[in-house]
Amino acid sequence: MDLRYEAFCFADPLFYDEQQENGAPAENFTTMFRVPDTGWVTTDRGVWRTVRPAGHVLPAQGWQIHVSAGLDNAGRLLAHVYESCIEHAVAYKHLRSLLTLLARNSKYAPGDGGVELATIYPVDHNELERVLTDLSPRLEAEHGPGIPSGLRYGDGPLYVRYGGFADQWVEHSGNRVPAVRKPDGRLVPEKREPTFSVPDWVKLPPCLRNSLPTGQGGAAARFPYRMVKPLHVSNGGGTYLADPKTGGDQFVLKEARSHGGLDEARIDAVERLQREHEMLGRLAGIPGVPQIVEQFAVSERHYLTTEYLPGISLASWLTRNYPLTRSNTTTADLAAYAGRALDIIARVEKTIAEVHARGIVVGELHPSNILIDEDDHDRISLTDFGSSFDAEVDDRPAPGTPGFRAPADRTGFEVDEHALAALRLWLFLPLLPLAELAPVKLRRIADFVEHRFALPEGYADAAVAVLAPRDVSAEPAPVHTELDHDKPDWPLVRKQITEAILASATPSRQDRLFPGDVEQFTVGGVCFGVGAAGVLHALDVAGAGRFPEHERWLIDAVRREPPTRPGFYDGSSGIAYVLENFGYHDQASKLLASSARLVEQTSDHSLESGLAGIGLTMLHFATVRQDNEYGRQALATAVRLAEALETAAPPGHSARAGLLSGWAGPALLFIRLFERTGEPAWLSFADQALCRDLEECIEADDGSLQVRDGVARTLPHIGVGSAGILLVTEQLARHRPDAEAGDSLPALREACLGEFVLHPGLLNGRCGLAVALAASADAEQPGRAEAIDRQLAWLGWYAVPYKGGLAFPGNRLLRLSMDVKTGGAGILLSLASLFDGKEVLPFLGGIPSSGPGR
Repeated sequence: MDLRYEAFCFADPLFYDEQQENGAPAENFTTMFRVPDTGWVTTDRGVWRTVRPAGHVLPAQGWQIHVSAGLDNAGRLLAHVYESCIEHAVAYKHLRSLLTLLARNSKYAPGDGGVELATIYPVDHNELERVLTDLSPRLEAEHGPGIPSGLRYGDGPLYVRYGGFADQWVEHSGNRVPAVRKPDGRLVPEKREPTFSVPDWVKLPPCLRNSLPTGQGGAAARFPYRMVKPLHVSNGGGTYLADPKTGGDQFVLKEARSHGGLDEARIDAVERLQREHEMLGRLAGIPGVPQIVEQFAVSERHYLTTEYLPGISLASWLTRNYPLTRSNTTTADLAAYAGRALDIIARVEKTIAEVHARGIVVGELHPSNILIDEDDHDRISLTDFGSSFDAEVDDRPAPGTPGFRAPADRTGFEVDEHALAALRLWLFLPLLPLAELAPVKLRRIADFVEHRFALPEGYADAAVAVLAPRDVSAEPAPVHTELDHDKPDWPLVRKQITEAILASATPSRQDRLFPGDVEQFTVGGVCFGVGAAGVLHALDVAGAGRFPEHERWLIDAVRREPPTRPGFYDGSSGIAYVLENFGYHDQASKLLASSARLVEQTSDHSLESGLAGIGLTMLHFATVRQDNEYGRQALATAVRLAEALETAAPPGHSARAGLLSGWAGPALLFIRLFERTGEPAWLSFADQALCRDLEECIEADDGSLQVRDGVARTLPHIGVGSAGILLVTEQLARHRPDAEAGDSLPALREACLGEFVLHPGLLNGRCGLAVALAASADAEQPGRAEAIDRQLAWLGWYAVPYKGGLAFPGNRLLRLSMDVKTGGAGILLSLASLFDGKEVLPFLGGIPSSGPGR
């Protein structure tokens, strides 16, 4: 489960967003301290405010001072930082609000150590020592979460580490990561491991020598367990499979870090771990509840060791067994699944009843916290009691997982009863988060579940009776949209999607114009994939028009904060492509020129962020400008990719194959170069690249070919998935019918025929499968036309009225999205492609087939 999404759900009920100031003076750090009117400059960027002396030039890297804080002392600690840095004329940055601190230190935030309140940038060792000597006694009695990668200085929440001051990036293992520069000029990844370390060419400043821990090796040697595998890691600590060093059975080891991993009730990981220990003690002896082994603490980290219960999560079980993802599911298959699912829910209910008999509420009951052991007759176990509570005590913890968490008006055992009711529906249609975003969807989900799986009469009604809101006099009235008609007016649907996109625009914001995926807060809100460039491109291609005021925002945003990535979907290439097509030729040229050095440093092969997208952009500029220099750059990029293909790494644990992340992107560049040059060697490279992606595919139960992701999951999508391979293989087959990759076309097409797809979008959902099927050269493929129509008919499930238009949820179905990768703009492009033959995505060309039934 990707917990990043929950961390971006605090700020807005409709869109993913960062926590910003809420207007309360006590929680808005930007108004608490008055920076001197002269001699100082403040800059806001995302959730950070940087404060520096005017004319102050920082080195590119050096020793940073990090200050962490709790919610109760953050303002006080920041006052000390402010006073010290102003006095010593030292640059620093700090979070802009208390809510931002809560979000970054929440249990949902990734466990990468990013929990600091402020970072100070001394220019040399003398300034480092001066600030530390000043701040340490001020913070001596204060508390804050530990920063694992930092060296603690003194007794307060003050940490030091070596790292970049300026943005420096390098590619490592296919990812773009922060970098530091070695003395020879080479950029290397900046180490951000959960232990303090110093680059081998850097000397430890004298003022830090006394802070180095002594006897650390002895403490590690005395730790009673050997970590075997992380099961979950977050800001609050982690859960690990562990072996006792003395031998014997494996256990589950839970770690909690003091003051870290706060939930919505602002309870930290240590308190939750202590709660879990208490509850497990009261539940001892119940089958399916792990037994306590021991509890202990090491420094500021607390541990709980419990019995290891075998099995996979119920979420993984559904991924493996859900019949509607397969293309050949029969009525008998549905009946067999329904029988097994009803038995599983009965087992879960029995376990919960035994827990309730002890007076305990589980509190956070959802599919990832339920284990099922298929090797032991589907035995059920529960894994998380950190949110459990005594039913007789008014001490309900913070809300839990979207789709399963109970409303605030549920108390005691009702909290678990709500989760059980959601589970009863989820096992048959895993769209419950959608009902939380749009409660009117609940009845539709219930009706589908009961009829599609021929469940006992009243089964779904009983679940709805528990799940329905109590603060209204009756069940929410159904909301019908144009997509609910048997034959929707598709031009009207496209108009309504456009209206929702335009209504969501926020030109007053500098970080983004249109709301989209949480990736906006990593790569920025300007790029093609999740930002304004892609949305404006989609509106233009779909015939919705041009919007000069939004184009000005795009140009201003690029000028204000130039992209630091060269890729097509996440950086300068995609933005330049859109600017060029809109006639902003000078701006496009400057953008490509400014990213030339980044391109030289790029080794990533992908269309999303690497050389494939860069090469295709250069080829596009060569064509539209009739400029051979761009053509030369495209050719040079393709040569680099062909050389990299010869030594491409084998498939890893996580999926990468597909149009955006896989070798299908380079294959598309090779095909376009063949079309430009007539050189058949490029088709051979394309075939080889597609075969490399096919190595990541496995045959699913229905005989289709899908990209393997981990152990239990397969992906049929365009972005990462088999449909992306299909789109490019179809194009290769038109030029080279006997290509080796072409042998997989029937099985790749079969992967697009499944009834259930979690998301509606282009690159990760239903619309992408419809587009891939429509692009097929085999117009007579059985079930093809019906599958296209079915994927479009299901769009009504996701459509949410928004300001007179139609919007759609993005990744995880928790919030609406307007971007190309996950939201409305991608759906708009899909419909323009299916009905008008427009190019669905840059460089793919138009669809040659007839598209869906009219």
